[in-house]
Amino acid sequence: MTTSQSLPDPRVRPRLVAGAGGLVDRHGRVATDLRVSLTDRCNLRCTYCMPPEGLQWLPKVEQLTDDEVARLVRIGVEQLGIREVRFTGGEPLLRPGLPGIVAAATALTPRPEVSLTTNAIGLSRMAPALAAAGLDRINVSLDTLDRERFKQLTHRDRLDDVLAGLRAAQDAGLTPVKVNAVLLHGLNDVDAVPLLDFCLEHGYELRFIEQMPLDAHHAWTRGRMVTAEDILARLAAAHTLTPDAEERGSAPAERWLVDGGPATVGVIASVTRSFCGACDRTRLTADGQVRNCLFAREESDLRTAMRAGADDAELADRWRVATLSKLPGHGIDDPSFLQPSRPMSAIGG
Repeated sequence: MTTSQSLPDPRVRPRLVAGAGGLVDRHGRVATDLRVSLTDRCNLRCTYCMPPEGLQWLPKVEQLTDDEVARLVRIGVEQLGIREVRFTGGEPLLRPGLPGIVAAATALTPRPEVSLTTNAIGLSRMAPALAAAGLDRINVSLDTLDRERFKQLTHRDRLDDVLAGLRAAQDAGLTPVKVNAVLLHGLNDVDAVPLLDFCLEHGYELRFIEQMPLDAHHAWTRGRMVTAEDILARLAAAHTLTPDAEERGSAPAERWLVDGGPATVGVIASVTRSFCGACDRTRLTADGQVRNCLFAREESDLRTAMRAGADDAELADRWRVATLSKLPGHGIDDPSFLQPSRPMSAIGG
């Protein structure tokens, strides 16, 4: 157990040597998993993320270019010990240069595992190009299989496109294909078992995620959230669930064997069973800001330094220093907790 006595004085920043060390915070956690948001734009309007009319998008000049994204990913992998890279959004398939960005990441040495989180609209067309670029696997967000509920949740009639994208990802070998679902009371909480049955039938890996306080209109309340316990109770009414004995490590999902296995279902209890103590993530926003946590209220700017001529060593050192300020947990249960000013679409999943 880490104690406050074993931690460095938070007022004193250790002297850093250029090119030395990875992304270590004051609590001894090492970030090896990089989440990169490629855009804050999205072609859906999920009710737990943004309003139907959308948001004010980042001006193009403020977004990292393809070359800038590739450079920061390279620095992360070559100098800072990053071993996994996940491209997110908004909706990353809206980024025109996505295949090239993926190819640049998969060409690095040591080669990181490279994945993508998407709503799958357009994936039926792009899956072959992403596979050719070396993408390893895909996570697809899908909260219901009911067409009317899909329209109600997303304000778009695009369910067929999502299902086609799932099939295309599997056909292209971007496996395991994972499906991420968020349940909302009174909207799609009845979809827990149908989603699991669908994924079992098609060989997808389903993971339920507790709704987090990252909506643009700050309407989230813990009392309205479908909890991990709620989800497991619904699933257990139709299937036998037993804990997966495989070591969880830093993975966010608690996994359960379904009807004896080998198929599993995961539950990411970000709010009620936080896993902050094992967090190994660092995040880069579409406009070049380092975030240590989804719920961080502070960011560290790499874009300005990069455009001012900073070399790779300086950018790596800035990233190391930014990591030192990572808090021990997200603090959702703390009475003083405040949602971050950016919504999920502007942070990246």
